[in-house]
Amino acid sequence: PAFTWEVRANDRNYHMQFKKKFAFCLTKKKYAGNAIKTAKYNIFTFLPVNLYEQFHRMANVYFVFVILLQTIPEISTVPWYTLLFPLSCLLTIRGLRDLIDDIGRHQSDRSINSRPCEILSGKSFLWQKWRDICVGDIVRLHKENFVPADMLLLCSSEPSSLCYVETADIDGETNLKFRQALPVTHQELVTEESMAAFDGEVTCEEPNSRMHSFTGTLRWRGETYSLDSKRILLRGCKLRNTDVCYGLVIYAGFDSKIMRNCGKIKHKKTKLDHMMDRLVIMIFLMLLVTSLCLAFASGFWAKKFQEKHTYLSALYKHTTPAQQAFFNFWGFMILLSIIIPMSMYITLEFIYLVNSFFINWDLEMYYAEKDIPAKARSTSLNDQLGQIEYIFSDKTGTLTQNVMSFKKCCINGTIYGNFWWMQESGLTWSHHGKKKLDFFNVTLLEAAQRDSDPVLREFLRLLALCHTVMVEEKGAQLVYQAASPDEEALVLAAKNLGYVFLSRTQDTITISELGVKRTYKLLAMLDFNSDRKRMSVLVRDPQGTIRLYTKGADTVILERLQRRGPSETFTEMVLERFAEETLRTLCLASKEVSEAEYSVWSRRHHEASVLLQDRALELDKLYEEMEQDLQLLGATAIEDKLQDGVPETIQLLKLGNIKVWVLTGDKQETARNIGYACRLLTDDMEILEEKEIRRHAQCPQLNSNHPSLHSEILKAYKSNNNLSGSGEALCSGRLSCSLEPSGYKRALIISGDLLDQILHTGEVLQEKRRRWLPCCRAAGSQEQDSLEKAFVDLATSCQAVICCRVTPKQKALIVQLVKKHKNAITLAIGDGANDVNMIKTADIGVGISGLEGLQAVQCSDYALAQFCYLQHLLLIHGRWAYLRICKFLRYFFYKTFAGLMAQVWFAFHSGFTAQPLYEGWFLAFYNIFYTAYPVLSVGLLEQDVSAKKSLEFPELYVIGQQDKLFNYHIFGITLLHGVSTSLASFYIAFWAFEDRVGSKAVGDYESFAVTVATSALLSVLVEVSANLPFPILAPQQMFRDCSPGLSDPIPCSFMVGDHLPWCRGGIWDKWPNGRGESMCSLHVRLEVRPCLGGDHSPDLSISLQKMHLKAKREPEPSVELRAHIPRSSFHRRSSYAFSHQEGYAGLITRGDSLRTRASRPT
Repeated sequence: PAFTWEVRANDRNYHMQFKKKFAFCLTKKKYAGNAIKTAKYNIFTFLPVNLYEQFHRMANVYFVFVILLQTIPEISTVPWYTLLFPLSCLLTIRGLRDLIDDIGRHQSDRSINSRPCEILSGKSFLWQKWRDICVGDIVRLHKENFVPADMLLLCSSEPSSLCYVETADIDGETNLKFRQALPVTHQELVTEESMAAFDGEVTCEEPNSRMHSFTGTLRWRGETYSLDSKRILLRGCKLRNTDVCYGLVIYAGFDSKIMRNCGKIKHKKTKLDHMMDRLVIMIFLMLLVTSLCLAFASGFWAKKFQEKHTYLSALYKHTTPAQQAFFNFWGFMILLSIIIPMSMYITLEFIYLVNSFFINWDLEMYYAEKDIPAKARSTSLNDQLGQIEYIFSDKTGTLTQNVMSFKKCCINGTIYGNFWWMQESGLTWSHHGKKKLDFFNVTLLEAAQRDSDPVLREFLRLLALCHTVMVEEKGAQLVYQAASPDEEALVLAAKNLGYVFLSRTQDTITISELGVKRTYKLLAMLDFNSDRKRMSVLVRDPQGTIRLYTKGADTVILERLQRRGPSETFTEMVLERFAEETLRTLCLASKEVSEAEYSVWSRRHHEASVLLQDRALELDKLYEEMEQDLQLLGATAIEDKLQDGVPETIQLLKLGNIKVWVLTGDKQETARNIGYACRLLTDDMEILEEKEIRRHAQCPQLNSNHPSLHSEILKAYKSNNNLSGSGEALCSGRLSCSLEPSGYKRALIISGDLLDQILHTGEVLQEKRRRWLPCCRAAGSQEQDSLEKAFVDLATSCQAVICCRVTPKQKALIVQLVKKHKNAITLAIGDGANDVNMIKTADIGVGISGLEGLQAVQCSDYALAQFCYLQHLLLIHGRWAYLRICKFLRYFFYKTFAGLMAQVWFAFHSGFTAQPLYEGWFLAFYNIFYTAYPVLSVGLLEQDVSAKKSLEFPELYVIGQQDKLFNYHIFGITLLHGVSTSLASFYIAFWAFEDRVGSKAVGDYESFAVTVATSALLSVLVEVSANLPFPILAPQQMFRDCSPGLSDPIPCSFMVGDHLPWCRGGIWDKWPNGRGESMCSLHVRLEVRPCLGGDHSPDLSISLQKMHLKAKREPEPSVELRAHIPRSSFHRRSSYAFSHQEGYAGLITRGDSLRTRASRPT
């Protein structure tokens, strides 16, 4: 391919001259600076961008429309600024909330951009900031530094310019990876002067998001050198076991691969927010139709009135019935606009804020060990925490602690376990040994000291010899530098049991056996890789005996044994037991090799190692020949420590109908083992992997349940791997997916490579067809959507899904696919920079305050210290928040319709003139004062069950997933309920207030309005209060007090008019003889009595379901888990998992990793 990205070392001016277009005729620098910006706003864009986002809410658009109507004097009912003020308050509150969140992002950006680093300036290195780095700069890094940009490794202080990096923040893998500089730069760039004179030019691919690939060339001194990903240090990696290294910046800032995978900040809205937008449109249409009908009626009424009362024609000479109808239409629009009150949104913001405080104050989610409380970083998503259907979790640092510990072992048919930690010991067999051992087992320690069991001796000797660990002596202590935490745990175990690894050269390994130093000659290292699943060392002991020591997966070691005796059978049973305990197992074996056999094999090994073609294949064949007829020594069991409470939390979430998917960049074996450890996978599950997916598609008997689904995935796989040259359409017919029987369990484990092949099929076909028929683009897109849906259908039909070796971009893609094709509410949780894109894409993003930095937390909606706190966040706070918001909305709409729909009924008796029924102050205070406290109490304090019961019955969570508490059906019932209340309050008073004469008669407009308002108000207060778990007054007591004594305080609020010059006249004389009080009491009795018998709202199903859940729940499985397949069968589950990178054996045997030359200048 033609590479267009050119980087010249030590030449900033060259890169600054290039520009590229990004919008119309606007240009920017082609080579980005290293400063990053994850914040959404700056001082100039905050106001316009934030207002643009806020006016995506239909309610805000509606309020502006009403304010514009109020500016027209002919139809205005109240001054326009009285409506502008609350809208301004609402926009300001939300804007300040967004500003505070963005200030946190700015602080995070500033912290990262201000990290110190050494940049070559002139002929010396100067300390500067990350943001000062430019493409083409040479940067010096020290041990434990993070890599600030994507760089070409030039040289390091290690032999052969090796560089060890930890990529946990990028791909989730905890094992160290090595990078190596080109030999030419390793040999030539030995001083600062030579680096300042370095003028090499790198030509490579444009910036992209492919984390595991890089292709380019380096031209220097007339020569061209090939570059690949093994020469590149990615931004976000951590330098480990390397004192100093030097790199040439290739991609900086947003051009770096990790930033290309981070995605953009998305404005998140809850499911209820989207529904409220649709309800606002529905209510507006209802309002429009109602106003139109009333306006037509006013026109007809005016025409009839003018014809009947001709003597009043002078009053109508300037208006016609049509004009009157037109003005009345807008008058009704304004009069009824309070059906969607601004106070509801302001109160809602307050409820969201207080519920966020409840999360922040919850001591059950406070991690005392590190003093980290839970934090709701977003205050507008609380209710959505009660509707989560899928959780996408990272593994490393989220589910696990990144700590490997030697837990158990089986040696020659004897199990040793229950290792003690950090115990005092008086062992003196090595001057390097500690008096305080990291861990040991008394029985095993005594057996090792006796030195009477040859199998035990060989077992411990293997642990000390068969590895790729490097060792340094610092003072009187040995410091091990392991490529994987597994190897470090095994070597430390041998050390604590008397077999201490002391040193190694290119050809020897020196260990201390119970205090006796012995040097073994290293004859060959048979390297580990993911296919072999084992590694071996061939050594000659001081007595001249040649032995082969092998460790690896049980599935490959057991089938290479010389014999199967009782000890081997018992060890296999123990392996199954270790697997049930979700420990990571390795089998250890050895054999003696004769001189003649070694001589022949060594010659063939040398010949194969110098082959130019098929070298790896020939070496694998030789390794296979040597690793036969082994004698089993035993097995080790290492615990990959989970975070506290992870298995229990996942079980609770599964009972709450929440599916948990694990998305990790780690290897498949490790991810699978963690799946069993956290109870995501069980022994009775069918595990679907790449080979199983193909097998299901190829066998008609097996794919009968999913005929088109599996075949589509297979066709995509074949097409992308050139297994089928056909370009025909991959999709025929509608995908169908029939459910398995209720007891059927299945899990899917899929790699990022297979996922990429499947989901990029549409792009592949589109590229093929574009050459022949451009009109096929739409068809290709349709096929892509069908394949995506096929994958999502397959994955969501499984009880568990684990995606391994996935990139940050693929994590976000998986989340996006589930949201797109299942319309499900998703939550993503992680702790590293590789989880940021996933966290941004999900509906709810949760960041773990872990060891990998704060990038995930800064981009999250909620921050927790431990994964186990999810159960409190979702099952308690989330469910309560959803319940509170739904009840608040129901009651708010109810009281609004009940109190204000009387305006419509009054229009039928006022000539359809848009005359307000209520006094203006009552309309102003109805929602924000008279009826505010009960609904606010519901929104803040409602709890249907306690926190303890919420965790005891996680099945209650399904109510939120199914939108049971607030939906269109509930809204319709609430609307009818409110309309019925308003009808009763209006017409009971209307029929009672007939025309009368005399000093004690009550027939005036004010008395009628006060009676209607008071009746509706009391009905709302009594009904809402009756359904509170903590009533303001007992409903029965309030009902009995619906008498003149209860009615007195309500009309008193209208006395405010006595203090205003335009409202002279009190309200005391409006209810003579208690007639009004009687009407109010009658209405409240008729309207509210049905609700006092109990809450007939839809969440009654919660109580009923809760009563039967315990009886219906299936019994929990017993503690002892047994496999469903015979132990000796091929299908016995292996718990092998080994974090190791291929290639370390070659480094050791070549001597590249051994310190034989002076360190680089620092």
